[in-house]
Amino acid sequence: MTFSDLGIISPILKAIEQQGYTEPTPIQAQSIPILLEGYDLLGSAQTGTGKTAAFTIPIIQRIFLQRTKKKKKGRRVLRALIISPTRELTIQIAENISIYSRHTGGKNVVIYGGVSQHKQTSALRNGADILIATPGRLLDLIGQGYIRLNSIDYFVLDEADQMLDMGFIHDIKKIIAKLPEKRQSLFFSATMPQAISELSDQILNKPKRVTIAPEQTTAEKVSQSVYFVSKPDKNDLLKHLVSENPVASILVFSRTKHGADKIVKALHKSNIKSEAIHGNKSQNARQKTLQRFKKNKFSVLVATDIAARGIDVSKLSLVINYDLPNVPETYVHRIGRTGRAQEIGEAVSFCSNTEKKYLVDIQKLINQKISVISDHPFYNPKEGGELDAKKPKNRSRSSSSTPRVSKKNRGSFKGKLKKNSKRKPNFKKSSKRKKG
Repeated sequence: MTFSDLGIISPILKAIEQQGYTEPTPIQAQSIPILLEGYDLLGSAQTGTGKTAAFTIPIIQRIFLQRTKKKKKGRRVLRALIISPTRELTIQIAENISIYSRHTGGKNVVIYGGVSQHKQTSALRNGADILIATPGRLLDLIGQGYIRLNSIDYFVLDEADQMLDMGFIHDIKKIIAKLPEKRQSLFFSATMPQAISELSDQILNKPKRVTIAPEQTTAEKVSQSVYFVSKPDKNDLLKHLVSENPVASILVFSRTKHGADKIVKALHKSNIKSEAIHGNKSQNARQKTLQRFKKNKFSVLVATDIAARGIDVSKLSLVINYDLPNVPETYVHRIGRTGRAQEIGEAVSFCSNTEKKYLVDIQKLINQKISVISDHPFYNPKEGGELDAKKPKNRSRSSSSTPRVSKKNRGSFKGKLKKNSKRKPNFKKSSKRKKG
């Protein structure tokens, strides 16, 4: 199947082709025809499956066709509202909309908190077709009279489960109350807990349902492994992995903001270029850091979970869980940063003795046993306990047989595994990493 088989108009097909996409992902193939026909949609899909394009392309097309048919000129009014939980994700969605609407003349505005509202309100005064917003700033600007939602025809709630986790449900209900009853509504969530299911019942009208992957499963093309290591040795293990893969782009997850800064500081001492993004950084600083990472100005980005939501970096080679998350669903979201869409990805987790219970919960959630890598210089069998494999004999801290990623495979990061050994990662030497 190709995008042209989905009923997409030529201006958007041209933009898709310019991005190098030829075949739709499953959620795009199933959702786009439904949305073009005007049905409400309840979508369940893990991160990295291409759902942003699945809902933005039909909205762009329907607004373009309606505007062309009416041939009205003058100031644009808001026709579509997309709500997402984080600033990073709103920006990512807006970038996607700009790409796919480049030949349709569509305009969008993105608003979020943490920055001055002046530029955002100026853009709103100039008019736009689509508004992408975080809940808090949206309600604030509605209260100030800058935004009215009475003309909204299309409403999207993205990452609904994350909205629930971040305490936005009451804000969402306030926003929904301000929308016209007659509208097309789209609801996307990676997981469907009871509270989210109840919320979808309030938003949607006789929706079609699209479920792409089992709730709470990990991306099929992300290979996963765990390193049992004592907490004091995590920095050395991180340094080991990073320095053995100098061409790889690596995202490191830290549990705390302070931990993320400490990881970066330790990597700098080893002359490894890295930067951190977390809630204590300004929005502008976070965006500049992310753009530098995308442009390969440095190879290691250290992030906390909230700051990393919405990160979409093509060819991201490796995700490292420096700290295992205490919420197993968070693990799924983390490793979904790599192996996005059709790409190959690698996810590695460090596990100390105090984190073993988190590993047990994660493996129960994803219904699979994560491969243990015992063949590394900082292996500590006491950390793994009954979960671990036997320690290899005569291992020194200065040698490693861990496979190295070739330049040819720097994007896919699909390194070869050695025969007759526990699954080995696609990297070699030494490097560090921290929490955040």
